[in-house]
Amino acid sequence: MITAGFIGCGNMGGALCSAAAKAIGGENIYASDFISEKATILCESIGANPSSNEEILKYCKYIFLGVKPQVMEATLKEIAPVLKKRKDDFTLVSMAAGISTDVILKTLGFSCPLVRIMPNTPCAVGEGVILYSPAASFDMSLQKEFESIFSCAGIIDRISESLIDAASAVSGCGPAFVYLFIEARADGGVDCGLPRDKALLYAAETVKGASEMVIKSQKHPGVLKDAVCSPGGTTIEGVRALEEGGLRGSAMNAVIKAYEKTLALKK
Repeated sequence: MITAGFIGCGNMGGALCSAAAKAIGGENIYASDFISEKATILCESIGANPSSNEEILKYCKYIFLGVKPQVMEATLKEIAPVLKKRKDDFTLVSMAAGISTDVILKTLGFSCPLVRIMPNTPCAVGEGVILYSPAASFDMSLQKEFESIFSCAGIIDRISESLIDAASAVSGCGPAFVYLFIEARADGGVDCGLPRDKALLYAAETVKGASEMVIKSQKHPGVLKDAVCSPGGTTIEGVRALEEGGLRGSAMNAVIKAYEKTLALKK
């Protein structure tokens, strides 16, 4: 039986917890948080079990650490004695940005099965991206079982740990960048006279549809963009305005700055 325990029920931990409950059943999910009421409310909404850190550490097969990078060292030192006493199989899963599996194991003071993941919040609605890098200590015969926990979350993709920070700057931070773009487009529609609710709906659905076109057609975004731009038309005029505003450079810099911040967390 797969049991998954989530220590930390913030935005990301809560999103993953919700996705996992859909895949393996809420009865197999345990959650705890520094603010116990937060874990209770989450568990009631998905049919999971409010729990404690100690119970999760002692009994869950998969233990997800949803704590901030800044407190990860203290958390690992606190949980190490409990984990070291376990005689049964378990896997520790970290979702802390910038902290490598080598550093985690060194801080724990002993080797154990470990996976590092970098998810994003759309996992809560089944449209997320979860990147994962298993440490050498992870039993790869459990790969399919591990992936099954998030079968309802969206895409789960294994990636080399040397690339996970760069990839997370695209997928993990990406929703915030897209939300900003959607909001700005909706604001433009409102300025042109559209009601706010309709402008927001049209802006969001258009981003959703354009994304599906890129994925399903497997065409380069530039080719798809050109297909919408008629000579002397309205769309190419809008594209020119975006280029003048530095959309490409700003989007690239957002990813690069997020990546650089992740690297800074390692120090």
